[in-house]
Amino acid sequence: MDGVVLVLNQNYEPLNVCNLPRAFRLVFGDKAEVVEYDHQEVRTPSSAYRAPSVIRLQHLIRRPRPRVRLSRREVFARDGHVCQYCGRQGNDMTLDHVIPRHRGGTHTWENLVTACKTCNHRKGGRLPDEARIRLLRTPVEPRSDVYSLFGTYLRDDRNEAWRTYLFLGRS
Repeated sequence: MDGVVLVLNQNYEPLNVCNLPRAFRLVFGDKAEVVEYDHQEVRTPSSAYRAPSVIRLQHLIRRPRPRVRLSRREVFARDGHVCQYCGRQGNDMTLDHVIPRHRGGTHTWENLVTACKTCNHRKGGRLPDEARIRLLRTPVEPRSDVYSLFGTYLRDDRNEAWRTYLFLGRS
């Protein structure tokens, strides 16, 4: 019983992905209903069941807004691999703390930017004003979108039916 199932909130908002055994427990426990079926069949000694592909919970679940994980790759993606001081674009970029860590700066979305090696070296351990350079854009935490949360699952053709519920359309 391998496979993944898209879990929707009561209002059809995509919540997460679970495995087939968990999906069957939710459906048979009357906590969810099947919205779309998969092409595979799960057999028991006495019967056979069509495997769900998308299920919807019976009750509305409140949850916090999903957040993008802070990593080098995500900071570079947010800034489009463009130096936030001079505007140069390239693949050999570095991360820079706007307020250096030794001066009380934190390792957060609002304090990290993409910088080319020249600008990063020029700024050093100083504040941008002290180094007489200016940020092109104020760094902010990016919003998490549906594609970043569920995109890896959409590469599998068996999950093509999910696109309708993720508001991505068919491709």
